[in-house]
Amino acid sequence: MTFANLLVEDRGAVRRITLNRPDKLNALNHATLTELHAAFEAAGRDPAVRVVVLTGAGPKAFVAGADIAEMNDLSPAQARDFSAHGQALMTRIERLGKPVVAMVNGFALGGGLELAMACHLRFAADTAKVGQPEINLGLVPGFGGTQRLLRLAGRPAALELCLLGAPIDAARAAQLGILNKVVPADALEAEVEAVANQLANAAPLALRGILDAILLGGEAPLDSGLDYETQVFAVTFSTEDMKEGTSAFLARRKPQFTGR
Repeated sequence: MTFANLLVEDRGAVRRITLNRPDKLNALNHATLTELHAAFEAAGRDPAVRVVVLTGAGPKAFVAGADIAEMNDLSPAQARDFSAHGQALMTRIERLGKPVVAMVNGFALGGGLELAMACHLRFAADTAKVGQPEINLGLVPGFGGTQRLLRLAGRPAALELCLLGAPIDAARAAQLGILNKVVPADALEAEVEAVANQLANAAPLALRGILDAILLGGEAPLDSGLDYETQVFAVTFSTEDMKEGTSAFLARRKPQFTGR
């Protein structure tokens, strides 16, 4: 599958998806959102893919936001559809069933931060900046920014970033829980590659169970979430991966998980 605005590369069981509009700072227009939908759908269906890494091309930006030139002429009805299209993508990523790691190599603003927040892990260069600057355009975040930012960083940080519209540096974003880890820019590639390979070697069915228990069970009342966790825990005992993992532990060897 070829794309106009994305680069897709497999490195073993890790699929790397790179937004490739560096002249536009990888801004999200409708065509790019559509391509991302297709790319993540394909990654979800491919059993050879265990992990996805998402990043942006060029030295400046992960994704600098939505494409303002395209948005400028939207009617309210078209804007609603654009928002729904973007939110559907973020939900697809979040519920992919495989770990998605955002490699934030530069600016992640507006739709870019919303895209990063839909990923399960976020690693950033120390030079990166993140923010929700929509207020400066007379707009509201439209791809889930108010909701995922609230859940990741809490109400005070969500209100600050959305109401004031000023970007924050990567170090503060990590303190707020928006980013998992910040590393020197020249170490980012190696850091993400190591994490992605670790995830690729983990038990795929257990990874999916953990993602579901946290992302879906975490939105339910505690008793319901605990019950969901128990069900997922029990299901893992029917898998070959569980037998392999426990046997390897007892034999003091490295497990080889097959996803069965």
